[in-house]
Amino acid sequence: MSRKFNLDAMSVDEMWQLHEEIGRVLSVRLTSEKRELEKRLAQLRRETEIRQPEQTEPSSATHAPRRKYPRVLPKYRNPKEPSETWSGRGKQPRWLAAALNAGHTIEEFLIGDASSKDNIGRARPSQ
Repeated sequence: MSRKFNLDAMSVDEMWQLHEEIGRVLSVRLTSEKRELEKRLAQLRRETEIRQPEQTEPSSATHAPRRKYPRVLPKYRNPKEPSETWSGRGKQPRWLAAALNAGHTIEEFLIGDASSKDNIGRARPSQ
């Protein structure tokens, strides 16, 4: 079956005929290979079900539960809108980025900062 072809000497019609023959043979072989792989996969599934009948959902065993992180208290507050706070983690909120661009310092927005009129008497959360 190992025929050698001199492609430079072949005409376009001969090459096209060879192309179609290769396509047919390849299609048959791929279909056969696919059937074999599907049989193997079905066999592996049956073996897995026999070994582990009590485990109904395989994805739950492969993924560990996500770790719970403690709630982070806010460190910064918007003086213009006191309900807007930021913990200092993640992306800076727009109100803080705009204030920093306007020339303010981030320390001015600290919760519990004694220099801020809004925060007098408030204790800063311990870390």
